[in-house]
Parts: sequence; C-alpha cells; structure tokens
Amino acid sequence: MSVVTRFPPSPTGFMHIGNARTALFNYLYARRHGGKFLVRIEDTDRKRHSEEAVQAIIEGLDWMGLEHDGEITSQFARQDHHKEIAEELLAKGQAYYCYCSPEELEQMREAAKESGAKTFYDRRWRDKGPEDAPEGIAPVVRIKAPLDGVTTIKDHVQGEVSVPNDQLDDFIILRSDGTPTYMLSVVVDDYDMGVTHILRGDDHLNNTFRQKVIIDAMGWDLPEYAHLPMILGQDGSKFSKRHGAQGVHDFRDMGYLPEALCNYLLRLGWSHGDDEIISREQAIEWFDLEHIGKSGAKFDYAKLENLNAHYISEGDINHILEYAAPFYKSRHGIELDDLAIERITKGQDELKSRAKTLIQFADESVFYAKSSPLNFDEKAQSLIDDGQEVLKLLLEGFSSMSEINSDSVKDLCQSIADSHMDGKLGKVAMPLRAAITGTTVSPSIFEACAILGAQECCTRLNAALK
Repeated sequence: MSVVTRFPPSPTGFMHIGNARTALFNYLYARRHGGKFLVRIEDTDRKRHSEEAVQAIIEGLDWMGLEHDGEITSQFARQDHHKEIAEELLAKGQAYYCYCSPEELEQMREAAKESGAKTFYDRRWRDKGPEDAPEGIAPVVRIKAPLDGVTTIKDHVQGEVSVPNDQLDDFIILRSDGTPTYMLSVVVDDYDMGVTHILRGDDHLNNTFRQKVIIDAMGWDLPEYAHLPMILGQDGSKFSKRHGAQGVHDFRDMGYLPEALCNYLLRLGWSHGDDEIISREQAIEWFDLEHIGKSGAKFDYAKLENLNAHYISEGDINHILEYAAPFYKSRHGIELDDLAIERITKGQDELKSRAKTLIQFADESVFYAKSSPLNFDEKAQSLIDDGQEVLKLLLEGFSSMSEINSDSVKDLCQSIADSHMDGKLGKVAMPLRAAITGTTVSPSIFEACAILGAQECCTRLNAALK
C-alpha cells in the first residue's frame, strides 16, 4: 500500500503552530514511506473564508520547506460531488430526510438536558417516508448511525479507543439548503484523494467515530489514524495567545530559521532517543508513529532559541543572509549589496556565534552594510563626544597603517591606551566601536576594522570627528 497523507487547513486565519506541526508530521511520514503528501483547503465555510489566509497557509508551508504533491484541492469546489454521495446514501437506505422544524429541535434539546441523554435528536424521521413530510419545511439529510453495540478505533497514538454507539447521533450530512456538511465533505475527499493515514490533533478524535459511520455506510476502507496530543503552554493549558506567538509567520518575523522551528516542532511530541539536533534528512529517515507521545508537550521558547542559535552558528552564510535580508530592510532600510555581503561573510564566524535570532544577526552586522556618515545611537554619541582626542589619535594611526589586520588594530589601540589612558584598552576601544559601528554593541572591533579596511575606518572616524 502506497502511503498518502493530507494536510487540510481551514482558511480562516493564520497558520497556527499546532497546524504547522501536524503538516510537518504528515509530510515526514509520507516522505519516509515514499508516498504522497497532499494539501486540501477546507473552505466550505464561505462566511469566514479568506483568500489572504489561503495565501498565508501556502507561504507557511513553503517557508517550512514542506513541498506538497499535486495541486492544492479546494473542498468547496467539490461540493457537487459531496451531494452525490449524500444522494447515494439515501438510495442505499443509509441516510434519510428529516423534516424537523427549528422549534421541534429546540424542544428535543431541552428534553435531552432534563433527562441527561447523550444525544438530543430523537430520530423521529429515521423510519418515516416522504409521504409523511409536512408542507413548507425544507428537509436536511441525516446519516443512520448504529443504534447499539460499540465502535472501536485503533489509533497509532491513543491505542484502542471505544465509544458506545448510543452516544452517536444521526448527524446531518446535507443541510436544508442542499450544502454538504464538513463531516460528509471530509470523508468523501479523503476517500477520493486515496488518503491512507490521517495524522491530526486529538481534538478531532470524536469526529473520527462519526466519520466512521459514513465510511462504513459507503463500504469504504477505514484509513489508519494517529491523533496527536495538544501543544501546551508552560502553565499546562492549551497553547494560546497568552503564551506568546501563535502563527508560523510570527516565528518567521521573530527571526527564527525554518529548519530550527521544524526541528523544534518535530521534538515537540516525538522523540528519537536522546537526539535533539535532527536534520531534515534524518527526520525523514527516522520519523514513525510509534514514538509520538500520548501526553501534550509544553512549548519552551528557551529551547527553541537555543536550537535557532545552533542552526545560525552552523549554517551557510548565504542561507542565513537569504532569511535575514528582510530584517536589514525593515529595521534599517538597507538592501544588502555585494560589498556588504563580502564584509559580513568575512566576519561571519563571530557574528554567527553571537546571534540567537536573525534579528540579532542583522542588528549586529548591519554596520558592515552602512555608509558614512552613520547615525549614532545615544550611547555611541556620548562616547564620541567624550572621546574626540582619542578618535583623532586613532585617525592618525589608521592613516599611517601599511597593513591592517585585527592584531595591528589592537596594537594601535593598546599603544594609545598606554600613552594616554593609563593602559586601559577599553577607553580607546569603546569610542572606536561607537565611531565605526554607530552603536556600543558589535563583534570584535579589531576584527571589524580589519574587515572594513583602513580607508573606510578613516572615513568613519573623520565623520565622527565632524
């Protein structure tokens, strides 16, 4: 059997981090088994439908590197076929028309509350025919759920889960206006798409028992299920807005690399021994359903940040700059040119070792991309104002340098410190950093000056003195 998984988000908002993990797990399982990973947009709720949300979902999948197979399917576009299946169920006697008025349904709800019944609909139209239909009521179509016995689902994560059939109602599969319900549409689409394995949140477990009613009525094979535990906040409650970022775009905009987020989400509810750093290739090779935990996993920003720092430190500079480029633009108004990329590349080792996010990487390296005169922050301006004499001595020193490297810059600074600052190197290095970078936070200023070159250092020192 060829494995087929699917990711079926509803386009009503951003791509939630829980959905992102579900997509990742479905992708990895399909890829491990040489199968297909399909994407279906469940867009039947037209009142809440948003094309911007569809685009956000597609962009989120692309950013995470989760390539899908084939075209993205629209559930709404297939509703005529969903109706055909409802009609087939009617013809087979597995579904029936229900003509209950809203008032009758409300009376049933109240009666069910008083009696403590598991379901409220009393199935009064289950065995009646069209000849009994009242005038002026557009009927819904309801499925015939089993009346007795037990339904059992064998789940790869939750184990065997059973529900007494008296807890299953004859739920609606076709509304009175002729539109199919989610419960019908999802079953039909999964069957038509050849889905063999359904990996989704455990909040869908109850839906599985109801969807099985339709599957059994049609005589279709039951997919294999794996219901994933919830992602939790640090307080143990369901991960929500109060716990911080929610969508994939939030983490992108906070400066996380996609491989770091994917690695973290993979380990959030799944394990492979003590391995923490897991490449995409390893994830595809190792991922299985047996090592998904049953309990909800707590989202830990500190662990994610540490993973991100690792991927920045070990990453290819061109890859890092590709994902960091938006931060140079949005935070500093700078497009990286070839000279800036050359300078940043030369200084990459220290820059990468210092950064936990791409924002930090961009902020601490942007001085390589700036041209003189710089805009000095408040602390830098104070150091420049107080260090005019030191900056003049530094300018003289850089102007006479025949060869520049980090050692020669440090020797120059130490010489000035010894002769004018009682040997205190910081009294020279700090004003130099302010003049060269425009800030008081940067990688080694001696290496930075060497990368910029003596001429550029002189240009920046001159601007600071003016």
